[in-house]
Amino acid sequence: MSVFAAVMTGKGTGAIATVQLFGDSAQTILEKIFKPAGTISAEFQRGKILLGDIIDGDNAIDQVTIGCEGQNCFAVNCHGNPLIVADIMKLLQKHGVKLITTEQMLCKILSEDKTLNTIAIEAKLAIPKAKTVEGTKILSHQIRAGLTKTAENWLQNIDRLSLDKIAAEAQRILQASQIARLIIYGSRIVIAGPPGTGKSTLLNYLSGREKAIVTGIKGTTRDWVSATCQIGPLAAELIDTAGLSEDLERERANMESQQKAAELITHADLILLVLDISEAGSRLDDRLIEVLAGKKTLTILNKSDLPARFDLAKLPQSLTNTVRISAKTGDRIDKLLAAARKTLGVTNFDPAQPVCFTSRQQSLLQELSTPKSKDHTRSIITELLNRW
Repeated sequence: MSVFAAVMTGKGTGAIATVQLFGDSAQTILEKIFKPAGTISAEFQRGKILLGDIIDGDNAIDQVTIGCEGQNCFAVNCHGNPLIVADIMKLLQKHGVKLITTEQMLCKILSEDKTLNTIAIEAKLAIPKAKTVEGTKILSHQIRAGLTKTAENWLQNIDRLSLDKIAAEAQRILQASQIARLIIYGSRIVIAGPPGTGKSTLLNYLSGREKAIVTGIKGTTRDWVSATCQIGPLAAELIDTAGLSEDLERERANMESQQKAAELITHADLILLVLDISEAGSRLDDRLIEVLAGKKTLTILNKSDLPARFDLAKLPQSLTNTVRISAKTGDRIDKLLAAARKTLGVTNFDPAQPVCFTSRQQSLLQELSTPKSKDHTRSIITELLNRW
C-alpha cells in the first residue's frame, strides 16, 4: 500500500495544524524526516506522543508532536502557519508520499476498520460536516445502532419478515430523514412578505446584529440579505427578501428582486411570512399567495406593540399557522422560535432513531419501500450495509 498524507485542519492560520500520515511505510518515512528531542530514539508505538523536529537534511522545518494513533497511522501536529504546513507536505511528497484530501484520508483510515460497515463509515465521514451538536448525535447513533442496527435486523430476519413490513419501515426512515437532515446539515429559512412589514427588523433581531438596512420607506430591501442563527437544535440560514407585491413589478429593478425573492422561497425549508398587524389596509395579493403555495409557512403578525387593525379573516387557510410578535422590541420572539421548530418538525426529534443521511442510502431505501421480491430486498439491504 502507498503512503498518503492529508492536512486535517481547516485552511488559514491557526495555532496548530495536523497532517495525517497513513500507509504501510509511514513509519519508515517518519524515521527519515523526524528527529526526536534529546538523545532518546523515537519509539513509534500505538498511543505514544513523540516530540521533536521535522527535518529536511540539515534544516529543521518545525518542532512537532507526532501522535501514534494506530498501525501505520500517525498525526503530525505542527505550527499552524500555512507556509510551515506547505513545507512539510512538500517534504513528504519528495519522499514519495501521495497527497490527498481530508475526506479521502478519512475513507482510507476508516475502511481499514474491519468492524465497520458502509453506513458506519459514512456516518464517521459526515460527523465533521454536522452543523450542530444535535446533528453529531444523530450521526453517531447510526454507527452501531440506528440505521445500521435496523438494516442488520432486516438481513438477519428476512425470511421471517414480510416485505410490506420492511417497506413500511423504510418509508418511515425516509420521512424521519427529512427532518434529520435539517438538524445535521442546517436549514434555510426565508423571511418574506409585503413591503414595509418589518422583515429586515426581524432578521436583525434574530441574527443579533445589523445585517439589513431598516427605514420607514417601504421596499427598502431590493436584494436579499442573509445571516445565521441557532434555533434550538437547528443551525439556520436566515434570508431577508425584497417585499413581494404586484405593485412593485412595474420597475425593472423591482421586478428582478421580486423574481429572486420568489426563487429563494421555492428552495426554502421554512417561510416566515411577515405581516403588519397594525395596518387595517394591508393585504396579501395573489402573487404572494401563489409563491407560498405548498410551502411550510409560519405567519408572523408583526408590530404587536402597536394597536391591532389587521383582519385575520383575510388570511387563507394555508396561512393560519400564526404567532404575534414585535420584531422591534423582541416581544414573543421565543414563541416565534418555538413555533418555527414545531413547523419544521424538529421539536422532540429522537436522535437515536434510524435515519439516512446520504444520497446513496436514500436511493436504496426508496428501492426498499417498493419491493419486487425477497431476493431483490435482500440484495438491496446487503448493498446498504456493504463495505466500500
